[in-house]
Amino acid sequence: MFKIRFIIGVSIAFLIIGCKNANEKASDEAALKKRKIALLNRVSALPLLVKSPDKNEFSDEKAALGKLLFYDPILSGDKDVACVTCHHPNTGYAEFLDLSIGPNASGLGSRRRFKSPNDIPFVKRNAQTILNSAFNGIDVNNRYDPEKASMFWDERVKSLEMQALEPIRALEEMRGNNFSEDKILNVVIDRLKSIPEYRELFDTAFDSVNAITIANLSKAIAAFERTLVANNSRFDKYMRGDKDAIHISEKDGFELFKSVGCINCHNGPMFSDYLPHVLGVPRNNKLSEIDKGIQDTFAFRTPSLRNLRFTAPYMHNGSLTTLKRVLEFYEDIANGKERNADVPAEKFDPLVHELKLSVKEMSLIISFLNTLNDEEFDKEIPEAVPSGLTVGGNIN
Repeated sequence: MFKIRFIIGVSIAFLIIGCKNANEKASDEAALKKRKIALLNRVSALPLLVKSPDKNEFSDEKAALGKLLFYDPILSGDKDVACVTCHHPNTGYAEFLDLSIGPNASGLGSRRRFKSPNDIPFVKRNAQTILNSAFNGIDVNNRYDPEKASMFWDERVKSLEMQALEPIRALEEMRGNNFSEDKILNVVIDRLKSIPEYRELFDTAFDSVNAITIANLSKAIAAFERTLVANNSRFDKYMRGDKDAIHISEKDGFELFKSVGCINCHNGPMFSDYLPHVLGVPRNNKLSEIDKGIQDTFAFRTPSLRNLRFTAPYMHNGSLTTLKRVLEFYEDIANGKERNADVPAEKFDPLVHELKLSVKEMSLIISFLNTLNDEEFDKEIPEAVPSGLTVGGNIN
C-alpha cells in the first residue's frame, strides 16, 4: 500500500512539475512574442546622415551630374519624358495622379494627358515619392544596406542604382515604342557621349576618361536621389526630444496609430516594414488587366507614410483618393469585407485581422500622419540641361 501511495505521490509531483514547466514555457513564449512585437512596433526619427554604397561613394560632382540627368529628357526614347516628369519637386517628387503617364503626353501631375492618337498604356502603378528613398529598407534599429535597399511596389530590384535604370527600360514610363528594351540604354549612352558637356561632367564626377557608361549613369542619378531627404518633420523633432513639436491631439493620434494596429506594418523610421502584404485593394479601372503584384500573389510592399501630403492618391494603383478613404478601406477589410473580387478575404494578410479601426478614431490618426510631413527639401529646378532639350520634358 505504501509503495502504491509513493508511486501515486511521485506521479502527481511529476505532473505538477510538468504542468508548471509547461506553463512557464508558455509564459516565456508569450513574453518573447510580446518583446518581439514591442521591438517591431518601434518608430524613431530618421537619421540625419545618409549612407552610400561602397561601390558608389558620394561626391558633390556626382550628385550635380545626377540632377541634370534627372531633369533631362534625353534619357527617354522619344526625348519627351524625364525622371522628373513623374517625380517633380512641386509635388514632393511624386505626382498628384493615380497612374503615371509617360511618353506621348504633356502636362504635369493631375493635368497630364496622352496626346491623340495614342497607343502607350498607363503605367500600371502609382508613382511613389523619391524623397527619403535613400533610407529604403531601414529597420527599427536604424540599420540599412544601400546596396540591398528595397525598390518599387513589387521589390523587383535592390538599390537606387538598379532602380534608376528601370524606368528608362520600361515602354510606358520612358522608353516608348521606337526602341527595344535591350537597346534603349545603349542608345541613351551614345546620345550622352555626343554632348561635350556631358563628357566633361562624367569624366570629372568619376575621375576618369570615357566615363559615360550605363553603370555610371545609374550611379550619378542614385547619388542625386540620395540628396533628396526630408528628415526633419515635426515628428522627427518630437522623437529627438522636442515634446512640443506635435500637439496633444496628434499625440493622441499617435497612440491610436499604435493601439489599433497600423504600426504592425508601418514601423521603423520610415514607417514601413518593407515586407509584402496581401490586402485586396480596389481595382483601378484604367487598367485592362488586374495587377497581381509580387509573383502573382496580389502582395505589394508596404509604402512609407512620410510626406503623405504630397503623394495622394494612395495605394499601389492610386485607387484611394484620400487618407480617410484609406482608413475606411482598412476598417472594411479588418471586418472581412472584400473590396476586390479577385482577392477573397481568406487571402488577406493575417495582420489585417488585428486592425481595430473605427470611424471616430480616423481624424486623430490623420492628424498624427500630418506630423510626418516635411517640406524642407531640394526644390531648385535647373534652368537648362546639357542636351538643350526642354527641362523636364513635355510637362507644360
